[in-house]
Amino acid sequence: MARIQQGNGLLSSESKSFRGTTESVDKLDDNSSESAVNGLDNTEVQTDKYGFIEGAQQYSSNSAEDVPPEILRQREAKWLDMLNNWDKWMAKRHKKVKVRCQKGIPPSLRGRAWLYLSGGKVKKEQNLGKFQELDSQPGDPRWLDVIEKDLHRQFPFHEMFVARGGHGQQDLFRVLKAYTLHRPEEGYCQAQAPIAAVLLMHMPAEDAFWGLVQICEKYLPGYYSAGLEAIQLDGEILFALLKRASPVAHRHLKKHKIEPILYMTEWFMCAFSRTLPWASVLRVWDMFFCEGVKIIFRVGLVLLRCMLGSQEKLKAYQGQYETMELLRHIEPRYMHETFLVNEVIELQVSERDVEKEHLSQLRRWKETRGELHAKSPPRMHGARAIMSAEPPSRQDLRQNPTIIVESPVAVENDGGRPASADDKKVKKKTKGKGEKEEEAQDEERGQTAAVAELPPVEVTNPYPALAEPEDSPSTLGSQQSLSSGEHDTYL
Repeated sequence: MARIQQGNGLLSSESKSFRGTTESVDKLDDNSSESAVNGLDNTEVQTDKYGFIEGAQQYSSNSAEDVPPEILRQREAKWLDMLNNWDKWMAKRHKKVKVRCQKGIPPSLRGRAWLYLSGGKVKKEQNLGKFQELDSQPGDPRWLDVIEKDLHRQFPFHEMFVARGGHGQQDLFRVLKAYTLHRPEEGYCQAQAPIAAVLLMHMPAEDAFWGLVQICEKYLPGYYSAGLEAIQLDGEILFALLKRASPVAHRHLKKHKIEPILYMTEWFMCAFSRTLPWASVLRVWDMFFCEGVKIIFRVGLVLLRCMLGSQEKLKAYQGQYETMELLRHIEPRYMHETFLVNEVIELQVSERDVEKEHLSQLRRWKETRGELHAKSPPRMHGARAIMSAEPPSRQDLRQNPTIIVESPVAVENDGGRPASADDKKVKKKTKGKGEKEEEAQDEERGQTAAVAELPPVEVTNPYPALAEPEDSPSTLGSQQSLSSGEHDTYL
C-alpha cells in the first residue's frame, strides 16, 4: 500500500463556491497529471483493493489490518439476514444495525446496504422506470457542458474513472444529468460529482442515482442549492459545537477570525470523500448512512480537536495563514481508520444537539441576514428517521440478489431423515447460544473459537464481461457502460 500523501485537497480561501455556473474547482485536481493518467487506456496496472492505482494518491493508505476471513464471512451472513428482513431489523433491532455499521459493512454488501439504509431502495421501487425516463432525455444544455468538464476530475486514479469515455465516466455523466432533470430548480453543483462517483464505485447507475437523491434531499438538504446557505448554516453549527468539544481550538479559530466556511466546505459537501484515506472514507460513510449528518459533524470536530486542541500544538501556528495550512495538511495518524472511527463513536454529539444548535443559529441568521432564500426540506437523521417518515412495503424491500446462500430445505439429522419438531426445538435453542458466541468472537476480531460451519456462499458476478482472475491486475479503459438494470455491488 502507498503511504498517505501530504495534502488533502481542501478548498483554498480564494475558492468561493462549488456551484457549476460560477466557480470552478480546477485547483483541486491540477496536480493529478490528467494527460498522463487518462492515457492509460487498455494498459494493465496494479491497483489496491479499493480500485485505486497503487502509489498514485492519498486514497491508498496503510490502514488497519484486514478483518480475518472467518469474521468477514460471519458478518456477511448476518448482513444477508438483515437485508432479507430489513423492516423487522429496523423496527426492533436498530441498535444492533447501528453497531454493525460502526464495525464496518462487508465490502461485498456495502452497495446494497447503503441503498437500504438511505431509503434509496424504496425510492427506486416506488419510481420504477423513472431513471430510465430521465436517462433518455437530452438534458439541459446549461448543465451538460459543466458536468462534462468535471468528469475527469473525480478520482482520476481510480480504475473506474481513469479513462476518458470509460464506463465509469459515462455512468457518472448519466447520474448527474438525471439529477438535474429530477430537480431542475436545483440543477448541478460540482460537489455532487464526488458523491455520485463514490456511489458508482459500489452500485450500478440507477441505484447510484437514487442514493444521490436521498443524500441531497434527506441527509444534506440544501447543501447543493444556489447560495450555499445550508452549508454556511452548518458551518456555524459546527463552530458552536466545537466550543464544547474543544474550547482551545474554538478560541484559536475565533481569535484569528477563521470562518468555518474556509475549512469545512469540502469536508461536509463531499462527506469527507476527498479528504480522508479511503479505508476511513468507507467507514465514515457506513456510519453516515445509518446515523445521519451527526457523523459528519463528529468527524469534523475530531479533526479540529486533534489538530488544534492543545496550546502546545498551536505554538507554531500563530496566524490565520499558518492555521489554514495546518488544516489543509491533516496528520495521517488522525485520519487513520481505527483511530478516527473510535474517536467518532466516543464523541458525544447527538441529533438533539445538532437540531438544538440548528434552531439557535437559524434565529441568529434571520436577525443578521434576514430570511433564507432557499427553503430546504427538514433534515432526516439517519436510516431509521427516513424509514419512519416514509414506511416501505415488503414489496419495496424485496431483493434481487447476486449472492446466493445455499441451505437445505429440510434440516436432516444424522440418520438422513427430515428433522422432527423436537430436533428443530433443540436447534433453535442452540442457535441462540451460538449467535451470542459469534457476537463475542466478532467483537474480538479474529480470536479463535469453535464456530459452526456456515453454508457455502456462491457469488455470481453480475458483470461477466468485467470478470477477471482473482489477484490479476485490473484492465483499465473499458468502454462498457454498466446497465442500470444490473443489481448489487461490484464483486
